[in-house]
Amino acid sequence: MTQRRYWHVDKNDNGEQIMKKKARTLICIAVVLLCGICSVRGAEPLQFRELFNGKDLSGWVNVNTAKDTWSVRDDLLVCTGHPIGVMRTEKQYENFVMHIEWRHIEAGGNSGTFIWSEGTVPAGKRLPKGLEVQMLELDWVKLHKRKDGTLPPIAYVHGEVFGANGLKTIPDNPRGSRSKSIENRCKGKGQWNTYVVVAVDGVVKLSVNGKFVNGISKASVKKGYICLESEGAEIHFRNIKIMELPPGITSAENTAPIVTGK
Repeated sequence: MTQRRYWHVDKNDNGEQIMKKKARTLICIAVVLLCGICSVRGAEPLQFRELFNGKDLSGWVNVNTAKDTWSVRDDLLVCTGHPIGVMRTEKQYENFVMHIEWRHIEAGGNSGTFIWSEGTVPAGKRLPKGLEVQMLELDWVKLHKRKDGTLPPIAYVHGEVFGANGLKTIPDNPRGSRSKSIENRCKGKGQWNTYVVVAVDGVVKLSVNGKFVNGISKASVKKGYICLESEGAEIHFRNIKIMELPPGITSAENTAPIVTGK
């Protein structure tokens, strides 16, 4: 009689590991297939390209800040922080991976990047409708105590993700309508931080200094402009790169209005 072998998998241990390995394998296969599709259709292969060339502000449009708010110095994109407002990309983006490095120069500095954003600012507002990825210096919480003297949660400073001015999302790690990071990985004043933002079909995942720690899903807008934020303190940016991914099925309702001209 042929002996049959039965394998038992502990669902709480090996089973979970197997599922994770399968998920990673499927992701790898998907990337390979996407690259193959691009080659077969004659499209350019997936690759990063610069959003900031290190020389000037080509490809960017000042929305509602001063002429001297944004400048290039020593291959860095420098923002004075005054007045509060944004600068945006010339074109819209839908599905993509964005790499961006930033450092605050002042203790408690405030800034961020908007994705899937509108290219103009609503009347009476200083910031656009869009999905904000927060960039706060670590001392921000110490300098903005609550009325009762307690400190705001450190979650404020290391990559909160949230819809601003009407953009709706479902947060991965809810703090009200915002999503907070599950681990504090940001570095303080004068030190460089690296964000990797993966944005696909209304879902965003954020990596802070080498680890994915936050995200949202079901964004009500999933195609729009990328903005950099000026919000009261000097901040530097460098190595801003983007890899555009294949588009999805995005309706006009899910797309930010196109801004004609500059």
